[in-house]
Amino acid sequence: MKEFICRPDYPVAETPKGKIRGYKFDGVFIFKGIRYAKAERFRMPEPAGSWDGIKDATNYGLNCPVLNEPVPETELICPHRFWPVSEHCQFLNIWTPSLDPGAKKAVLFWMHGGGYFAGSAIEQECYDGTNLAKLDDVVFVSINHRLNAFGHLDLSDFGDEYWNTANLGIADIVEALRWVKENISAFGGDPDNVTIFGQSGGGGKATILNQIPEADGLFAKSIVMSGVIPENCFETGCSAEELALKIMEYLRIKDHSVTKLAKVPVPQFIWAVNKATVFYAKQGISVNWSPKPNSYYLCDPLAGDFTPHSLTVPTMVGSVFSEFGTDPALSSRDSFGAEKDAAEVRKLYGKNGGDTVLEAFARAYPGMDPVYLCDIDTMFLPDTVRYVKKKAEEASAPVYSYMFAKVFDYDGGRAAWHCSDIPYFMHNAELIPVCHQKNGGFLEKVMSGAFVNFARTGDPNTEGLPLWRPCSRDRMVTMVFDDECRVSENMFDELLPLVLKYKPPVALPVNDLPDDENSSSGRSWVF
Repeated sequence: MKEFICRPDYPVAETPKGKIRGYKFDGVFIFKGIRYAKAERFRMPEPAGSWDGIKDATNYGLNCPVLNEPVPETELICPHRFWPVSEHCQFLNIWTPSLDPGAKKAVLFWMHGGGYFAGSAIEQECYDGTNLAKLDDVVFVSINHRLNAFGHLDLSDFGDEYWNTANLGIADIVEALRWVKENISAFGGDPDNVTIFGQSGGGGKATILNQIPEADGLFAKSIVMSGVIPENCFETGCSAEELALKIMEYLRIKDHSVTKLAKVPVPQFIWAVNKATVFYAKQGISVNWSPKPNSYYLCDPLAGDFTPHSLTVPTMVGSVFSEFGTDPALSSRDSFGAEKDAAEVRKLYGKNGGDTVLEAFARAYPGMDPVYLCDIDTMFLPDTVRYVKKKAEEASAPVYSYMFAKVFDYDGGRAAWHCSDIPYFMHNAELIPVCHQKNGGFLEKVMSGAFVNFARTGDPNTEGLPLWRPCSRDRMVTMVFDDECRVSENMFDELLPLVLKYKPPVALPVNDLPDDENSSSGRSWVF
C-alpha cells in the first residue's frame, strides 16, 4: 500500500509570506491550489498577500471560465477533466520529492494548452506531476491563469489604465514565475534553474515569455512543444474597439464604461462576448483571443527579432508528425496495401507532385509507411522549422529540435496526433490507455529523460538515445522520437517545401465558436 500522510502540521512548507500545508503520497509532497496572485477584471495581477497560521493546499484551485464548454470527444486518445471555475483563477500546484530548502532541485514550470482561450492546469489527466517528482527527482509546477476575454480582451482604446488588457493572461504567468522565484526553495526547488515548458497554446506562451523583458531572469530554459503558432492563427477580423463596443451594446452599457463592464456578472459577460462573436461570424469575421505585441510583449520573433535575453536561454523546440491531420484516407488504414497507399498519396498530392513527394518522404522518414503523407502536419511544422533555424543562427545558447513520429496501433494505425507526445514527456504514459503500445516504456524513458536532463543542465542527451547535438547555422539537427529513435540533419529541407506546394491546405481549429449566442457547447477538445 502506498504511504499517505496529511497531518495538521505536516507536510508544511514555510514560504516568505506564510506556511502552507499539503500532503505526502507515495513519496511525493503535493501542494494544490496555492494562490500566487490576485487580480480584478481587466487589471494587471498583484502578488498574493501574506497570512498568519498554516494555509491549506490540498485542493486544486479554480480554473478560468471558458466561453463554450468543449464537447467531450477524443477521450480515448486524450482524456480530460472538468473543475469549478472563476475569473479569479491565479492558482498553482506543486509536486516535489523534497521540502529541504537546500535541495535545489531543477524546476519544471508547466503551461497548459488550449490556445489562449481554453484549458487548465488539470485539463488533461497526464498533466499530473507525481511521476516527474518521484521518478525523475525534479520539482513540477503547473498553473492556471486568465484566458479568452478574461485574459485577452483588448481595451487599450478606452484609457491608459487598460494599456495591457490584451496580455493579462500572460501577465498572470509572469506573476506566477515571480512567485516561483521567491518561494520555490521552500519546496526543494532551485529558483535559478526553472524551465518553462508547454504544449500547443502552452508552447506559444513559452515563446511569448521569451519576448517579455519583465520575465527576464525568471526562467533559465525553455521548451516549446507544438507551440510555434502561425502569426495569423488567432487574428480577429474586427478592431479591438469595435469588438468591445459590440459587447457593451449587448449589455446596454451606453456610456461605454469599462468600469461598468468590469462589474458585469460572469455569465452575462460570457453571454455578451458570445453574442458579439456570433454577430461577426455571420459576417465572415472571426473573433479570436491571443496576446498582442506592445511595450510589454515586444513581438513575435518570426515577425521581428528575438530579444537579446532570449538568445541566451537554452531552448528545445519540436512538434509531432500529424498534429491535426484527419485525412479520410486513413480511416480504414489496416485494409491498405503498398500499391493503394501510393495511390492515395498521388490522389492527394496530384499527378505532378505525388511521386516527387513520395521520394522525398522516403528519404526523410525511412521505413515509415508513405500513406501517412496524407496526414503529415503543415500547420505547426513550417514555423517551427523557421523558429529553430532563426534562433540557432542568432543565439549564443543551444537550440535543440525534435519530432515525435510514432505510429500508434490505434484504428488500424495512426501517426502521432496533437497532444500525443505529452504523456511520454511527462512520464505519465501509464495513465493513458492508448499509450500502452509496443516500445512505449522505452519511449517514455528516453523522452522524459531528455526533458529532465535538459531542465537540469541544458543538455537533453540521455541513456538510450543517439548523440543529440544542438542545431547550428547551417545544420538543423532533429531527434526523431519513434520506436527506434534516430538523429536526422536538415530532414525537412527537401520534403517540407514539396508538401507545402502540393498538399491541399487544412484549416487550423482555433477559437470556440458557438452555433448561436445561446449555445453552451463548443467544438471537440483539440488542445
